[in-house]
Amino acid sequence: MLTLPGCDRPLKRALVTAEDTHGVDGLGDHVAPPAEPIYPSGSALRDAIRAAGEPVTLITLGPMTNLAMALRLEPDLVRSRVVRHVAMAGNLDAPGNTGPHSEFNAWCDPEAVDEVLRAGLGTELVGLDVTQHMVIPAAAVAKLGASADPEARWLGGLLAFYVRFHQEHGGLEGAVIHDPLAVALAIEPSWGQAAPVPIRTDLSDGPLRGRTALGDRNAGDPPIGVFRHIDLEAVHRILLEHLFGPWLTLADFGA
Repeated sequence: MLTLPGCDRPLKRALVTAEDTHGVDGLGDHVAPPAEPIYPSGSALRDAIRAAGEPVTLITLGPMTNLAMALRLEPDLVRSRVVRHVAMAGNLDAPGNTGPHSEFNAWCDPEAVDEVLRAGLGTELVGLDVTQHMVIPAAAVAKLGASADPEARWLGGLLAFYVRFHQEHGGLEGAVIHDPLAVALAIEPSWGQAAPVPIRTDLSDGPLRGRTALGDRNAGDPPIGVFRHIDLEAVHRILLEHLFGPWLTLADFGA
């Protein structure tokens, strides 16, 4: 597998990280060993797509900067190899997690979002409208943390950080896990419903920066598949099958 660092900043804006949401190392309370020096590469994703040598389903779980760069460098290759693109990004109906309306990944690099959505990749957005419902209850997180299994305790410690974050910023008793939903819907799209709607990305510098709102096809806004409904129980089952099964049950998710 080809592993390369990608871009180290958005296309046009200063880099903003989210340590308050994910912790200093991105692992909640866990501290990772010092990282090796990395050398950013604007061609990393293009190179990985080329190295794959076959059609791929691409899942983006952060800002779309690397995909936008790949499209700038070699659009025909990207369009021919990426048969499906599922992005954890955007928001139509739910309150934003960065400003009043915006989702962080789209807010971080809205220019990249705009370029990718206009590229004709058949992008599907898994946004806050649905990811906000992917909650591991606080009691389930505590159960992991109290397990005799060190792997379960590691997961419990990681998720406990998010439980505290959501308690402090909204009073939610649980950890919202956004990204696994995008992965699940990439594996099995029938677990959700993605209706094509025109999407306009706000490129301003004000409070609407990064907002992905309903647009106007007549004005050239691209039609994008946006997941609005999901089968939560099906996603819970695959999480149990591949991750939490040794320690949790479907009942622990509140099902």
